[in-house]
Amino acid sequence: MKSQRAELVAETAITLLAERGMRGLTHRAVDETAGLPPGSTSNLARTRSALLELTLERLAELEVAAFEEIFGAAGPDRPDAVGGPDGPSRPDRPDELGGLGALDALTEMTARVLWAQLTVDRRRTVARYELALEATRRPELRKVYDEVGSRFRDPAAALLAAAGSPDPVRHGRQMVAFSEGVMFDAIVGAGVQPTLDDLRLGIGELLKGMLG
Repeated sequence: MKSQRAELVAETAITLLAERGMRGLTHRAVDETAGLPPGSTSNLARTRSALLELTLERLAELEVAAFEEIFGAAGPDRPDAVGGPDGPSRPDRPDELGGLGALDALTEMTARVLWAQLTVDRRRTVARYELALEATRRPELRKVYDEVGSRFRDPAAALLAAAGSPDPVRHGRQMVAFSEGVMFDAIVGAGVQPTLDDLRLGIGELLKGMLG
């Protein structure tokens, strides 16, 4: 984010999207909820499109940080976060992952990411769905949304390549699609809230089918 004020505005917008939906997100509502002087949000993000883009950028920053907290800096430059047959090679991975093989470690870390997005980070997940739907009607937001999406698809492909996938790009897209489906079903669909063990089981079955 460009400034603390921008972070405050964007964080408040995320909360408003989660609590009130897209119609509840206005410049005035952000000012009032954040305790800012009238006109502060407009000075920072003049148009509604600018406010939505600012919110999406902050949302992406927060989700990337959460991703990296569990996976480490995994991605095109750090596929070793998953490691080889003996499991993660990073010394700062959680102790309980140290004895896992690459497949089990990837399963565990992916399950933890999904669990966080369905529980402690649920507010952000709901806000992201609001922005995703709005992006289908706003080409300028769609462009930002697609760029943000690559920050997750590319690391997913790198992680699967490190785990031995014969087609990591395709498998990465499938893993992201599976994960999105699980979250959408649990939050806005007719599904029930999965437990962490449910997530481990489902992701493990998916990855075993991909990696053998």
